[in-house]
Amino acid sequence: MEKAKGLWLSFTDFISRNQLLTGTDNVLLAVSGGIDSMVLANLFLKTDNTIGIAHCNFQLRGTESDNDEKFVREFAKNSNTLFYAKSFDTEKYAEEKKVSIQMAARDLRYEWFEKIRVTEGFDYIALAHNKNDILETVLLNIARGTGLKGMTGIKKKSGYIIRPLLSATRNEIVQYADDNDLSYREDSSNVKIKYKRNMIRHQIIPEFEELNPDFIDSFSQTINQIEEAYEIFENMVKKKKEQMVTEIGDKTLIDIYKLRNLSNKTTYLYEFLRPYHFPSQVIPDIIESLEGISGKQFLSSTHRLIKDRNHLIITPQKKDSTEKYYIDEETKKLTQPIRLLFRKFTSKPNLKIPHSPDIAWIDASILEYPLILRKWKTGDYFYPLGMQDPKKLSDFFIDEKLSLIEKESSWILTSGDKIVWVLGKRIDDRFRIGKQTSEILEIKMG
Repeated sequence: MEKAKGLWLSFTDFISRNQLLTGTDNVLLAVSGGIDSMVLANLFLKTDNTIGIAHCNFQLRGTESDNDEKFVREFAKNSNTLFYAKSFDTEKYAEEKKVSIQMAARDLRYEWFEKIRVTEGFDYIALAHNKNDILETVLLNIARGTGLKGMTGIKKKSGYIIRPLLSATRNEIVQYADDNDLSYREDSSNVKIKYKRNMIRHQIIPEFEELNPDFIDSFSQTINQIEEAYEIFENMVKKKKEQMVTEIGDKTLIDIYKLRNLSNKTTYLYEFLRPYHFPSQVIPDIIESLEGISGKQFLSSTHRLIKDRNHLIITPQKKDSTEKYYIDEETKKLTQPIRLLFRKFTSKPNLKIPHSPDIAWIDASILEYPLILRKWKTGDYFYPLGMQDPKKLSDFFIDEKLSLIEKESSWILTSGDKIVWVLGKRIDDRFRIGKQTSEILEIKMG
């Protein structure tokens, strides 16, 4: 858009070209009181849309935060606009969730905005991000290390969230505010260089503008080109992922053989693993592990990756389970942590014992109640069916060629201090039914 057309015309043209609104939508505006959001509010007041204003008080700047809320509340009142405000204990939330203050504030406001949208009947939530914000975000991503997606900036529309000011630079927003005598609040934290975004805004971008006065516009054009290229790239990744990646419950399997034979495997693997928050720096190490022995582990902030024989196995990180589940003699069904069905019946000659690993027939007379269902631990041993000598579970699992994930997810059923059944694998020979068995306990998984 040509600057001569003015911010109002570029604003309405941007909405139309990108189909952000239909023209009759109810829109919830996120208004902090700063110049960007106040310009956004002023522009929307000129449209035919029904609007509401939502303000978050993150209680991070004391009286200044409270005065921001009063300012926006007064603006909404004077504009005869629906107003919503909420105060958050942002520091407490950040501490509890182990995230930065900035991330805490982001999570809190998005969750609250969506709640208002649903309960109050708004069609969209409008945020006041502008062209400078795109540039700052991309430079931050580059500084941290990013894939192609981190180079695509901020989306114009994402679900119910729209950003109608993305075509405007901060200078154009300031000019509009001056031309229309708009009042707004200055956030004192915006000038503190200790925040990385402010350092980019006040120190790094001005250096680029010394080299190219139109740096923001030219960089925005480059980002638009990257966005289009990323769409092509994303389709290629999707096709490869369909061929190589399998989702089973909360477990993700990546075929090692197919991955080895890929050209540009590092890039593809980064994209496959991006939803699981593995940093780009660890990808070469995972690639190197493909030629090594099984069992090597890699951790992200949320997931674990294990190199197995034929697959890379990704699972959510879980704490070691020390839970025990007690089963009394009258129990007929267990639903947690896994589903088990219990049935007793009288033994008869020539009964055909089921060979399914998911069914166990046990001599009921030998059992001591309550039975205990628990995860296996180091040192556990049992007498596998058909064997007269004990075997450590760890050695049994090796013989069974179980992956580390399968070992960790294995449950055992015990009677007293004896293992009765390694679920889904083998019962203990000491509890097998024989000629002397009068009553059988059937335990069925699923």
